[in-house]
Amino acid sequence: MAGGKIRLKDVAERAGVAVNTASTILNRRPNSWASKETEGRVFAAAKELGYRPNRAAVALRSGSFKAIGLLVADLENPYFTHFSQVFGNRIGEKGYDLVIENWQTDLEREKKLLEEVVYRNVDGVVAFVSDLDGHREFLERQSKLGFPIVVLAMPGAGEAFVDVVVPDFSTGLREAATRLHELGHRRFSFLAARSKGQRVGGRPSLFSKMIEGFGDSTCEVVNCGPNILEAREVGRKILESKDRPTALVALNDLTAIGVMRAAKDLGLSIPGDVSVVGIDGIPLGEYLQVSLSTVAQSHDEMVTQAIDFLLERIEGDGNKPPQQARFSTRFIERESIGAVAK
Repeated sequence: MAGGKIRLKDVAERAGVAVNTASTILNRRPNSWASKETEGRVFAAAKELGYRPNRAAVALRSGSFKAIGLLVADLENPYFTHFSQVFGNRIGEKGYDLVIENWQTDLEREKKLLEEVVYRNVDGVVAFVSDLDGHREFLERQSKLGFPIVVLAMPGAGEAFVDVVVPDFSTGLREAATRLHELGHRRFSFLAARSKGQRVGGRPSLFSKMIEGFGDSTCEVVNCGPNILEAREVGRKILESKDRPTALVALNDLTAIGVMRAAKDLGLSIPGDVSVVGIDGIPLGEYLQVSLSTVAQSHDEMVTQAIDFLLERIEGDGNKPPQQARFSTRFIERESIGAVAK
């Protein structure tokens, strides 16, 4: 045993029990007839020897790895970091470990990791994807094979083919547009952060239509890359323009923070010279030097629903038709917006 891998047999010998008894106790199976004293000896022996059960062997016996995969777009974006933390805490309460993969806003890496994570000794996967329809063939195949996957993305075309949890931005964006219009804003820009080759999604067009619906306002949609540096650079160009907007809305809070830095670079005040609104509702936004107004998603509720959908597939009826859950958003007004200077 010295210098080698600790085996279940070693734990059993140290505790003075049969291997089957040690296995039953360590795996907390309900059919254990062992006394509390015996259980105590087995757990003490396992701790003393540093025994760790082989996950693959446990899965072979139980039919479950007791682990969930989570595929996120960018762990440098506080939204995904916060989501991962909340998700990990909740799934841990259900008795599952968490395996996180990060596709780093790289669409080729996203495709590769999505197709690999299902083989990472996990019982199911929750995945943020850039384009639901773009992964339709793979997701449909996994669904037919019975592998549990829940997707967080905007709905694709046609009927649902996988369980989907999706934020509905219409309410929150309408509240933001209405409030900014009340404050006298008439010239808007929407900074649409996206990876190369990625569809921009519905948020920019939805907000633009709301602004144009006022009849006296305009909104220009400007594209930029997905990271904060590119948001800062593009934001600076927007704010240096002759007819700069009085209000700028960003696709996410991280992009909005880049814009706020660009305003600072140019000596502009927020909200005196320009109002800024983000989307997502990351906790960090409240604690910036100028707190960030945002269209907040229902993080906790979305996590809970994604886990419920997934565990229903894993532990319950895996043959149910695909399900979709929509969660409303809300506008949170903070210091980064104000009235247009007269």
